[in-house]
Amino acid sequence: QLDPFSASIILFVGRAWDAVTDPMVGFFISKTTWTRFGRLMPWIIFSTPFAVISYFLIWFVPDISRGQVMWYLVFYCIFQTLVTCFHVPYSALTMFISREQSERDSATAYRMTVEVLGTVLGTAIQGQIVGKVITPCIENPRFIGVTNSSVAMEELNMTHDTGSLTDTRNAYMIAAGVIGGLYILCALILSVGVREKRESSELQSDKPGSFFQGLKLVMNHGAYIKLIAGFLFTSLAFMLLEGNFALFCTYTLGFRNEFQNILLAIMLSATLTIPLWQWFLTRFGKKTAVYLGISSAIPFLILVAVLDSNLVVTYIVAVAAGISVAAAFLLPWSMLPDVIDDFKLQHPDSHGHEAIFFSFYVFFTKFTSGVSLGISTLSLDFAGYQTRGCSQPSKVNVTLKMLVSAVPVGLILLGLLLFKLYPIDEEKRKKNKKALQDLREESNSSSESDNTELASIV
Repeated sequence: QLDPFSASIILFVGRAWDAVTDPMVGFFISKTTWTRFGRLMPWIIFSTPFAVISYFLIWFVPDISRGQVMWYLVFYCIFQTLVTCFHVPYSALTMFISREQSERDSATAYRMTVEVLGTVLGTAIQGQIVGKVITPCIENPRFIGVTNSSVAMEELNMTHDTGSLTDTRNAYMIAAGVIGGLYILCALILSVGVREKRESSELQSDKPGSFFQGLKLVMNHGAYIKLIAGFLFTSLAFMLLEGNFALFCTYTLGFRNEFQNILLAIMLSATLTIPLWQWFLTRFGKKTAVYLGISSAIPFLILVAVLDSNLVVTYIVAVAAGISVAAAFLLPWSMLPDVIDDFKLQHPDSHGHEAIFFSFYVFFTKFTSGVSLGISTLSLDFAGYQTRGCSQPSKVNVTLKMLVSAVPVGLILLGLLLFKLYPIDEEKRKKNKKALQDLREESNSSSESDNTELASIV
């Protein structure tokens, strides 16, 4: 029952808070000493219960007349902080389970497949539980042409059925409880089933390098900056598409009863095609996979906006978008370990900065999500979006077309242009792999020589 402007403020402030917490958590992880559970796993274990509690409170409606905005803002920021404490070390685990590039790529493919599958599961749980509560749309011609949706929201709230609202609140809390239970289950499986290999990491010393010195080195690494820039724009494109596709199907295309199935078609398509992209990148290289995978969505995005409403075409576009979403999910995360290897070759004496690489990468993932939500909410608010309306003004339909077609296409093209500047192609990746192996062999032989010399002295 908050107006769209307040919701936008919560999203923007929450993402700004993320800008502080992601590097902060990366800093503390870089200072964490090795324990019997590892260096990263304690962060995952201890943040999980508090993250679940804060997640549940995000969906709880407090019985207070004032201060609801502050309630959601506080618990949203707390939840984002705790998710950071989980996601940064979880993502960085890729670098701590193997030294082999092929094994890390395979682990990334498995991880992203299950992440997308988790998104499908979350969408299905939330959609089915909340969807069972019938909240009829409101048809009121008086609101047509109203450009201030905050006023429209206030008028709609006055006519809102109290019983239906209570059922909806309960449904959201039930869904939050189920998803929170899955969060705990998955964290338990992770903590029991995965072990960090100390010999696979460069964080073997209890005294890693200075965080701020490492941050300066990381942010001056050209390959990392170019990868983040391309990743930022392509992620924003697909998050705008995913975030507005339900409204686009409901109002612009008129498929009110089909949008959940269309959304599931996108995510299932993405889940099933991640293994295909994993095979493709090992066969043809990661940069080629980026160009082909992400750009393949462009003609379909244009098609769905230009053609008249057609359910078959919409499902075809959903499947095609899912194929590109899979590439957008997998490839940037698969390329990050290559950037870290390149950094290690350029700075062989600087260790312990993996958490910095991953913390800022995680930040940009969540930052693009917040920006896409903020852009969508504010754009629809300015266009006169009517909450629970059976239909929307023509400006809203035009805005939705822009948000799922024109804007994502422009962002994808800009992101691909930036990926063109990314310097680590397949040839350089193989050279880096060989150079790292030579360095490790040299280091091992030097260590064995020192041990032999020490033994002879004794």
